[in-house]
Amino acid sequence: MKKFYPVAAIILVMFSCNKIDLRVNNGGSHPSEKESTTFTEIGSIDLGEEGASEISAYDPLTKRLFVVNNADVSKIDVVDLSNPASPIYISSIQVAPFGGFVNSVAVSEGKLAAAVESTTKTNNGKAVIFNTTDYSVIASVNVGALPDMITWSPDGELIVTANEGEPNDDYTIDPIGTVSIINVKNNYAVNTLDFSSFASQQSSLMARGLRIFGPGANFAQDIEPEYVAISANSKTAYVTLQENNAVATIDLKKQTITDIFPLGFKNYNVPANAMDLSDKDGGIQFNTWPVRGMYQPDGIAVIPGNGTPFFFTANEGDARDYDGYSEQVRVKDASIILDPVAFPSTINWKDDAILGRLNITTTLGDTDGDGDYDELYSYGARSFSIWNGNTGEQVYDSGNEVDRIAADNGAYPDSRSDDKGSEPEGVTIGRIGNTNLLFIGTERANGILVYDITNPTKPRFMQWLTAGEGPEGLQFVEAGMSPTGKSLLLVSNEKNGVVKIYSTL
Repeated sequence: MKKFYPVAAIILVMFSCNKIDLRVNNGGSHPSEKESTTFTEIGSIDLGEEGASEISAYDPLTKRLFVVNNADVSKIDVVDLSNPASPIYISSIQVAPFGGFVNSVAVSEGKLAAAVESTTKTNNGKAVIFNTTDYSVIASVNVGALPDMITWSPDGELIVTANEGEPNDDYTIDPIGTVSIINVKNNYAVNTLDFSSFASQQSSLMARGLRIFGPGANFAQDIEPEYVAISANSKTAYVTLQENNAVATIDLKKQTITDIFPLGFKNYNVPANAMDLSDKDGGIQFNTWPVRGMYQPDGIAVIPGNGTPFFFTANEGDARDYDGYSEQVRVKDASIILDPVAFPSTINWKDDAILGRLNITTTLGDTDGDGDYDELYSYGARSFSIWNGNTGEQVYDSGNEVDRIAADNGAYPDSRSDDKGSEPEGVTIGRIGNTNLLFIGTERANGILVYDITNPTKPRFMQWLTAGEGPEGLQFVEAGMSPTGKSLLLVSNEKNGVVKIYSTL
């Protein structure tokens, strides 16, 4: 779901090393033969107040970084990154002529694509393509309502937008959630896909964990695409449907939605998933609980793996919480009646130090229809997961490791324990030598976790990086595209408007 701080916060991820165009020679230094896989911060730039640094995209041709900035007026800041240790603001591209907030940016072969929502967010938005050298407009095309994220296919032939189609605050207008596919070679022709063809499967999909619950909304309206990752061969797109707790796949050649993978629910009542679910329990307390987490991923990335693609999700979680409708409530609320068998009275479950403060959904949990809650479902899974890209089967989940690592580094946000903990939100993948690296951004813990995913079913934690406040956008720049000849990680931090630059040693 779109969040306002006061602006829309979208995450842009360059999903893998394949996302960087290997055909481009940026004229920078040659990468060393044996590059380290350890990162350190080398530079930063402050672009303003909250909302000034949401998403960024690096152009190796001009050595410029393009940064979404909605702090005051909607614009794209342009930063000279030829010396990443000392980035310099150049100018800004004004977005107001094209609509409302700019939500996402992506770069390919000297072209900058921007997702711009309408001034009325329930109306169709635009994808605007600029030249990265002189910022002239190459094309401006209509896409679906509330384009939340934009990306290029690795071959540069397609642009894809996830059009979330959020309702208005009164929940009286609920646009269809869509995905737009823009054909670059065919004069930027647009084909916008919706999910209406899956309506007949609603019951079976919901039985596997899909959520369809908006008041008065049909299947296509209720679907809310959040984020897109495209396979290295440019044939398949993976789209997170965050509020719906699912991931969809799209055949980009046939331009057809092929599958919806419901993600199911995470059990917090097993030791590996022990979580801190109260912000009023006197400190950081990891315990097991009779609670389930809805995965509800935001960011997504994908890599091939010996014939089987794997997609990686940052399981942030999000609630529909509007003036006209809200699904969110705390366990201690008088409206929540707990089943006496599932929640025996020997424990005061509604105590603030137990589960009373936990935010849950009212749309799930009454399994026998008798008016009380037999199960409790909270937002997000406080983790990252790895899934089989062909079947949607989960092959790995990080359990409670994200929150534990944050705590070990003095960064766990205990005040958010009642909500979504460290809140993993962004994910990107990069390759150094023969090592594949996964980067997970935690919006509330203000840190980046680095994993070795060379074996994608057995991730190995490598490093914690302290980020700015509210890391939103993560982009990996491989050594061959970097101005320094060393791999870079670019992190946009929305809460304090700072872009941080990390480099290998």
